Amino acid sequence: MEKRWLLWFVLLPCFVACSHQEPMDDENAVYYWRTEWRLDSLEQDFLTKYDVHKVYCRYFDVVIDGLDTNEPHPNATITFVDAVPSSLEIIPTVYITEACIHQPHTGLAQKLVQRIVQMNETNDIMSVKEIQIDCDYTLRSKGVYYDFLSEVREEARKHDMRLSTTIRLHQLSMSAPPVDYGVLMIYNTGDPQKFMERNPILDLRDVQPYLRYLDSYPLPLAAAYPVFRWVRTISNVPIIQDVEADEILRVKTAVENERDGLRHTILLYHLDHDNINRYEQETFDAIYRR
Repeated sequence: MEKRWLLWFVLLPCFVACSHQEPMDDENAVYYWRTEWRLDSLEQDFLTKYDVHKVYCRYFDVVIDGLDTNEPHPNATITFVDAVPSSLEIIPTVYITEACIHQPHTGLAQKLVQRIVQMNETNDIMSVKEIQIDCDYTLRSKGVYYDFLSEVREEARKHDMRLSTTIRLHQLSMSAPPVDYGVLMIYNTGDPQKFMERNPILDLRDVQPYLRYLDSYPLPLAAAYPVFRWVRTISNVPIIQDVEADEILRVKTAVENERDGLRHTILLYHLDHDNINRYEQETFDAIYRR
């Protein structure tokens, strides 16, 4: 008996340290973060050119408005104006505000999964294999959020779907959530109030402090990079901010040097005509390159 316990304690550190080594598939993917589903010819050509068959599509948000009750409810639900091409695998993605996670809400996981299933059926979106939950959880909300994810995962399995979640850089220092894998959001890394000092969308200097957590993070990870633009008005002056291609590639190199597996499944945030036109073809080639 003592030998068995000794063997368990010897093997446990290796299991924790090595569990993330499960490889992700080599896949090019995108987020779709608009309230209407329609693809123009440029967007369709982009998906074909870069062999993108997986689209993480935001279905709706879950919010608390505080007007009537403190119960979470769906908001900004997507409308499918066009049919979803059969060549695409859709991953319904739901953003849930941290305010919803400060306390448990009975039945929320079941309602969320059922709403996704109904939307799939209504819009003839077939063979959905996965759900993703997006939440900027903190140490304060982590416990309730992880319990919620466990409930979502159980409900999703009833429909033969797995579960993933987004992982922000600051969340790498926490224990891993109970999901099948995470998508590391390598954007919105800085303070928007300090936009004159560093680019708040992405700056290698803001990423570097978190690199030390990558190799030992005990969850399979995909990587998502920004190709979007911010337009903000400060003192009646529009401020436009995007990320230089060289900075995206410097960050990509840095994170892959720390964790080679991050070169397998690569996402862009997000699919949009203007975002495609913002960068040269060589940039997208380099981001998706393994």
